[in-house]
Amino acid sequence: MKQASGIVRPKGWRQNVQRVLLFVVLGLFCIYYLVPLFVMVSTSLKSLAEIREGTLLAPPRAISTDAWAKAWNSACVGVRCNGLAPYFANSVFMVVPAVLISTFLGALNGYALTKWRFRGADTIFALMLFGAFIPFQVILLPMARTLGELGLAGTIPGLVFVHTVYGLAFTTLFFRNFFIGVSSGIVQAAQIDGAGFFGIFFRIVLPMSIPAIVVTVIWQFTQIWNDFLFGIAFTVGESNPVTVALNNVVNTSTGVKEYNVDMAAAIIAALPTLAVYVVAGAWFVRGLAAGAVKG
Repeated sequence: MKQASGIVRPKGWRQNVQRVLLFVVLGLFCIYYLVPLFVMVSTSLKSLAEIREGTLLAPPRAISTDAWAKAWNSACVGVRCNGLAPYFANSVFMVVPAVLISTFLGALNGYALTKWRFRGADTIFALMLFGAFIPFQVILLPMARTLGELGLAGTIPGLVFVHTVYGLAFTTLFFRNFFIGVSSGIVQAAQIDGAGFFGIFFRIVLPMSIPAIVVTVIWQFTQIWNDFLFGIAFTVGESNPVTVALNNVVNTSTGVKEYNVDMAAAIIAALPTLAVYVVAGAWFVRGLAAGAVKG
């Protein structure tokens, strides 16, 4: 017990006060980040008349899903009138192969750069790492020319190629940092037993790298799904991803601005990334921690 100014306080009162203040600050940050989401969801469930009469923070008096149906099926009027549905499918067909290919190649690169050392490995890694810092705008014209030469301009496969190539620097970095912490003795023992490059990779190294795989998949999925610049630069018309379609929905004017439709469309476009973090968020943090303590 401590006595100060005639008041007897418990020994750990300072820690308790600090803990309360910490929770208050964290609570304020949570509110700050959750209020926009609440506004989006509540606005998407209101009618236009209720939006005009009420306030942004007011919950819907009568829940309506008409805005969601319109955003999904026919939110755009004019040249594009299919809503988000076909473009959502385009993003799925783009994201899945791009994530799988870039993750596999990144794992293979990280494995080769750490467990199968060769002359110039550090130089190659430095050059690949440099690619992670190249701005999107720098590669727009060269990539457009490349896609034209390959006959992939304005197509979903072309966008898969773009995201795979651009993501290799990041995926290689993630896996290299993880594999540095894997004992080289395991690889050497497998080599003595006669295992080859791919045998060791598929049977030993890859099953051990689940945390790195989860981090890489979540990172790549988020970056590719949310990308707008590559989508609008390398696709046209019906091959646009959902982010470009969302921009068209929000900027389409029919005389009356339909804020409920805009909010519903934004939530629909964001749902996959939100679902990925909700389902695999714990694995993501665990994988980042695993990579942070290695080498």
